[in-house]
Amino acid sequence: MGGNQVRRKKPRVLCLHGFRTSGEILKKMMAKWPHSVLNNFDFDFLDAPFHARGKSDVESLYDPPYYEWYQVNEMECVHFDECIAYIEDYMIKHGPFDGLLGFSQGGMLASVVPPMQREGAAFTSVPKIKFVIIISGFELRELKSGPPKLLANVYSVPIDCPSLHLIGDKDFLKERGFMLLRSFVNPLHIHHSMGHTVPKLDEKGSETMLKFIEKIKEMFPQELETGLGLKSAL
Repeated sequence: MGGNQVRRKKPRVLCLHGFRTSGEILKKMMAKWPHSVLNNFDFDFLDAPFHARGKSDVESLYDPPYYEWYQVNEMECVHFDECIAYIEDYMIKHGPFDGLLGFSQGGMLASVVPPMQREGAAFTSVPKIKFVIIISGFELRELKSGPPKLLANVYSVPIDCPSLHLIGDKDFLKERGFMLLRSFVNPLHIHHSMGHTVPKLDEKGSETMLKFIEKIKEMFPQELETGLGLKSAL
């Protein structure tokens, strides 16, 4: 194979798992997606900073260890600031990252990084996040003590960051997922018939995902690759 080839850089995506699961579990859950989707990204799977303080809902499906980002009750959100600092520190040391992908609790976290950057509340030491993929995500519910200080203004204006939201018919967080979707400017949405999980992508879901990928590809510069380099890579 001769000549030079031009290709686009793969976006680097930091993946944030759900409550009392792990980065490895999220990786396995996403493995059901087609290669035509997965091969477009360079994924990095991060474990949350705190070991699970109770039973995991996935114990019958996936082996431990299990981790959690924060804990929430009607009064307050516990360890939220610590988990934000932990994620930002990881992004400083292992980035730069172009996008974020999050499932459930991780989806909630991924969704608030762009507005926290906008407000200068956090993630000011890392490049601006260009897009987010949110699976079974949600807006943090109202707390008697009010939202964590870092989130005071995140929903004050629509979140102007390209976003893709996967929401299931049987997800117990479905309504809060739609609340989150409505917080974004021009979001894309994949509807599926399952519950609180990373779904397989049917034909329509794959089409929407690939449409989103084409949209974000335009943000990345093309790179020149020699024929020899391309051949060796294959």
